[in-house]
Amino acid sequence: MAAGGWTYAALAKQVEVDPKSVERWVNLGRIPRRATALQAAKALGEDVHALWPALRQARPARGISPELVALYEQRADIPVSTFTDLMAQARERIDILVYAAVFLHEAYPRLNELLTERAAEGCTVRIAIGDADSDNVQARGQEERFGHGIESRCRLALMHYRPLAGTPGIEVRTHSTTLYNSLYRADDQQLVNAHVWGVNAYAAPVWHLRRHEAGGMFDTYAESFVAVWTTATPVREEG
Repeated sequence: MAAGGWTYAALAKQVEVDPKSVERWVNLGRIPRRATALQAAKALGEDVHALWPALRQARPARGISPELVALYEQRADIPVSTFTDLMAQARERIDILVYAAVFLHEAYPRLNELLTERAAEGCTVRIAIGDADSDNVQARGQEERFGHGIESRCRLALMHYRPLAGTPGIEVRTHSTTLYNSLYRADDQQLVNAHVWGVNAYAAPVWHLRRHEAGGMFDTYAESFVAVWTTATPVREEG
């Protein structure tokens, strides 16, 4: 106001308020209504938010996706029964995309039986595990400071799942892609274990999704599974 030669009365007349209101803006830090503030800022040739920062409106936060059922801070917080119960409820499809995820077999030795039972009931089961000899698996071991441990776990996962190869309704493949997320899908529900650089999968977050509409979050991850699956190599039966 001083730089532009504005008096309280002059500015008050310009924005159609009482001069005492303008005096309160200046001396008491009072904040005018937004419409009045915009008029005053225009008259003064200033940005309204520079004059009254409190009028700056935060961007409205997007609503939480209706597909998000639950969010876990880390996979280690989730009982293995959450994974197996989801699979046990599947009627049409089970998709698993991991590098190893041997925690499933270690905590639930009946996993192969469960998958076989689901397949016998008409469920299509697709399992994609990491190729232990691939560059991406080896790089992951270095990034997680796990060294050759991740390669060993991939080989162990193959030992666990190989007996399923050749089972009607079940297919096992190995992949060599960069694994951005581990996926555990059962029909229209999916557990997504996000991966964080330098952090072991058990300490990374997991979100539980339920398909809500075409083209949503669920479908984004489901399509990524298919993209990896098409590049993967089928595992042959033992013997």
